[in-house]
Formats: sequence, C-alpha cells, structure tokens
Amino acid sequence: MTRTRVIAALIMAPAAIAAILLLQTPWLAALAALVMLGGLWEWLKLAGVDDSLQRTVLVLLNLLLMVLLVWASRGDAGFSPVLFQIATLAGTLGWLLSLLWLWRPGFTAVERPWTRAFKLAAGTLAVVPAWCALCLIHSENFAQLAGASMPPASGHRWLLAALALVWAADSGAYFAGRHFGRRKLAPTISPNKTVEGAIGGVVAGVGVALAFGTFAGAAVVQLPALALVALVAVLASIVGDLIESLLKRQAGVKDSGSLIPGHGGILDRVDGVLAALPLFAIGKDILGF
Repeated sequence: MTRTRVIAALIMAPAAIAAILLLQTPWLAALAALVMLGGLWEWLKLAGVDDSLQRTVLVLLNLLLMVLLVWASRGDAGFSPVLFQIATLAGTLGWLLSLLWLWRPGFTAVERPWTRAFKLAAGTLAVVPAWCALCLIHSENFAQLAGASMPPASGHRWLLAALALVWAADSGAYFAGRHFGRRKLAPTISPNKTVEGAIGGVVAGVGVALAFGTFAGAAVVQLPALALVALVAVLASIVGDLIESLLKRQAGVKDSGSLIPGHGGILDRVDGVLAALPLFAIGKDILGF
C-alpha cells in the first residue's frame, strides 16, 4: 500500500505543481473547481445522498454558486475581491465551528433529515470558500481572475507554498505516525491517527512552508509571521482530515472513493486542503506577506 501511495503521489504532484505555476488564474480556478466539486460529490455520498441524480443537482448548484461569485465580482471599476474575501472568511469561521462538531460528534450519528441537511450545508461551506481562497492566493493581483494577460506573479508560488505545507503535513503525519505513533489523537473518530503523527505533520508542514515561502519571495523578517500562519493552516488541515474521518465513520466506509490508487477518493486527498486554504489566505492577508 505504501509503494502504491508513493507512486500515485509522484504522478499527481508534478501535474499539480505544473498547473499551479504555469496556468493563469481563470484556468486554474476552473481546474480547481472540477477537483473540489469532485470531492463534494464524495462528501454528499458520505452525507447520505445515495441517489446520483440528487447528487448531480447539488453539485451543479454549488458550481452555479461559484459562477455567480465570479459574475457578481465584475464591475465597471474592475474585478472586486470582496465577495471572495467574505466567502473565505465564512469558510474560516466554519472550520472554527467544526471543532464543536468534533467535540460532540454524536449529534450527527443518527440519520435524520436535519443531520443530513447539516452535512450538506457543511459540504458547501467547506468547498466553496476553499475555492475562493485558492483563487485569491493564486491571483495575488486580482485582475488575473478577470482574465487579464499578466506575467506569472508570486501568487502562483504562494499557492504552491500553501498546498505544499498541507502535502508535507499529511506525509509527515503518515510516516511519523507509522514509526513513532503511540498516543491516539481522536480514537473515537479516527483510531489510526496519533499525537506523534500530528506533531510530525506540524514540523514537516511548517518547515516546508518556510522553504516554499522563501521561494515565493518572503523576506527574512516575514518568516516568523509565515511560520505562525503555516502552523495554524497545518492544524486546520488536521481538523479537515478529522471531519472527513468522522463523515466516513458515520457512513461506515473506509475511504471516500477509490479513484486514486493507494489514496482513496478525491476527498481523501483534499480534505486537509479545504480547511487549510481559507486560514492561509486570511492569515497571509492580515499579516501582509
């Protein structure tokens, strides 16, 4: 399984990096929407929406919301980031509130109409703000979202830093947990996750963020702020991973899907990203790096 996992990662990582660094923001936004909506498709399945037609309608409604955000952000004065920023902030608040869900996971354990509605709303609140945050980080100068012809900006590299820290945290947690894991992190939600694995993920994620942040243009004096934001983003990615584990446990499945060999489904790969991107985007904006 480890060999398959590594091989799949070695195929996916170069493709993702090339897309981040080479594509203009509108094209990357479209590609990211496709991936994230694929993750939402699996989220809806975990939430109890078994009918394919119903899931298709719900995914299309979320796609429509993304399109409306782009359309409403256009104006005579140019492309305004306000709606994207509001959505990103809403996602940040949503992930903070999700800690209450992890604290009391049992309130969604029984299948009821209101628990399903809660999980459906949580899916939208996870996916759409993360997509908005990705667009904000990558575009840097928001005019790129409007399709303006511009040379690659450091926003491309900052998005790579944001995603790389999640990838590194996930890998660091996986290998640290396998070799040093002793104390369970959340045994009733995800028995395989350990405190030692989480610590390994934090160390790996923050270290990679500092390296890639330097590549993106961060000055030495900005590195402490970057380390702080990276720490918060890594912790958020752990929360995102736990939320998906909770959904899978309550749905009675091991993986969200089987599309990616050794990794499961799309949601299994982007759960941490969905939580980390809004926190990273807000932190980057507030601390100004």
